[in-house]
Amino acid sequence: MRLKLHAMPHLLRYPYGRRNKSGVAVVLLFMLALLPCAARAASRGMHTYALAMNGKPLYPADYKHFDYVNPHAPRGGALKMAVDGTFDNLNGNIIFGNDAAGLDYINDKLMERAWNEPFTLYGLVAESVDVAPDRSWIEFHLNPKARFHDGVPMTAEDVKFSFEALKKYGLPVRRRVYGLVKSVQIISPHDIRFTFGKGYDREDVMILALMPVLPEHYWVKHDISKTTLTPPLGSGPYKIVSVDPGRKIVYQRVKNYWAKDLPVNAGLYNFNTITYTYYRDDGVSLEAFKAGDYNLRREYSIRKWVTGYDCARLRDGEIVREEIPHHRPDWLRAMIFNTRRPMFHDRRVREALGLVFNFNWIDRVYFYGKVKRITSVYPNSVLAAQGKPKGQELALLEKYKKYLPPQVFGDPWQAPSGDMRAREAKAMALLKEAGWVYKNEMLVNAKTGQPFSFQIMIADPSDEKIALAYERDLARIGITAHVRKVDAVQFTGRLNDYDYDMVIWRWINSLSPGNEQVAYWSTAAAKMRGGRNYAGIENPAIDALAESIGSSKTYKGLMARAHALDRAIMWGDYMIPLYYMGYDMVAHDADLRRPKKTPIYGIVLESWWMQPQKDEKR
Repeated sequence: MRLKLHAMPHLLRYPYGRRNKSGVAVVLLFMLALLPCAARAASRGMHTYALAMNGKPLYPADYKHFDYVNPHAPRGGALKMAVDGTFDNLNGNIIFGNDAAGLDYINDKLMERAWNEPFTLYGLVAESVDVAPDRSWIEFHLNPKARFHDGVPMTAEDVKFSFEALKKYGLPVRRRVYGLVKSVQIISPHDIRFTFGKGYDREDVMILALMPVLPEHYWVKHDISKTTLTPPLGSGPYKIVSVDPGRKIVYQRVKNYWAKDLPVNAGLYNFNTITYTYYRDDGVSLEAFKAGDYNLRREYSIRKWVTGYDCARLRDGEIVREEIPHHRPDWLRAMIFNTRRPMFHDRRVREALGLVFNFNWIDRVYFYGKVKRITSVYPNSVLAAQGKPKGQELALLEKYKKYLPPQVFGDPWQAPSGDMRAREAKAMALLKEAGWVYKNEMLVNAKTGQPFSFQIMIADPSDEKIALAYERDLARIGITAHVRKVDAVQFTGRLNDYDYDMVIWRWINSLSPGNEQVAYWSTAAAKMRGGRNYAGIENPAIDALAESIGSSKTYKGLMARAHALDRAIMWGDYMIPLYYMGYDMVAHDADLRRPKKTPIYGIVLESWWMQPQKDEKR
């Protein structure tokens, strides 16, 4: 029973239609009798159909569908895509093996994410939840209609089994969060509660709610810890119907899918089949697309996008190419200074080296003018700082003022512009202030005479041209840079050990940043082997701002913290930011259609469909 005492003020004001002592007494006795029920209701926390990381869900409880789908999209046809490489595993629940593409289609989760919100989940297998005000526990209430593909109902026992299996064998992020759970209580066949112990945060209930529900009755007969090429039993909108190991996998839409009519799935999963074909070489894959062997291609190379698609099918209108804008944070790609190296301790040195990087030349020559310069930790998103700081953002910066450069209180960081000669002159002045002098066509340390020389480590061949161009930029002011390309294994090892002077690498953010910001920027992470503070940042202000991100209860508060952190990092000149696009490059057959509205995170292929009439207008 969920009772709201504040919902009955009229009983106290006018019991039985008029004020009298006996009536009030009766009502008070009635209220006292209900107090145990109210206490039990309060102990259950907030009952809700959706979970938002910050603030409130966008869609009301009676929503019919997400606003980035076409609820009337026709069903049928086949979606065919390509993947580079190979695969050897259909058990996508473990860390071992090379998973086949598309395995998320076969298992339903407790709750499903909406892609038009920063981080909000809506009921799927769990039709509702109760969650503690401090998010120390969460109780899932399963939809009694939920079924696996063999017709067996999903129960709380399956959820508990899934939790235990994924905690033991699953991906590291799940194992970390699941490891914080202190107890699991099955309340009824369709109700289960998870209680967290020490060390949990607000995001952990969200991660738990994204748990796929696995069929215990199937996996007790199979080893869930092992890779397999036998299609496992699932519960989702598709099932595996054909496997050519390492080469091709085909999924078929489940016609009697238990959740096909739920609002969370309306307008989604429209193709009868989805096929992934594997190619060893992306060049061969592109030629296969132009020949019509598959019908949708995500492109990641600007060079190929600009120069590689000329073919008869494109000229005849059989292929459509689209640059589809999105508003998710793009990767923060950068040439990262390892400030653990003495030569990069001084911020003036880092600023000077950023001044001589000729981004405009690289954009024009290598990227055909189709990229933008990164100016934020969260490029292409609302989390990027705007204007001068004010309100909560300003208060946060003022609190840590002594640890921050004064520029954080002005406009956000902007990439250097103007004449390259003027920028080089400014760079030389900064370097001189920092103790470096130009002598015999070399930049040397004024005290030791040691030349300014360092190595740029890369792994991706596409980064080599950027590094070599920067090497030439540096040579003009007397700095010697050596570009060192290493293989993937060596790159990972040296990255984990911070064994580099400068590295071209990236950080990945979402519209709902959390504790990963501590892993990216904190002093503790800088000293931890295998951490992701690649720049070696050690700054008390950045520590505090990164830590505060995960405690934000409203999205407005989250943005204030993110904006402040953005300014502190960018004005610290810990990196030379590279580029982003702000759109997805997609080529597809003309009879594939998508909804008019694209969500903030970009295209959702599950919402696309095949138009039966090819001559119908798009």
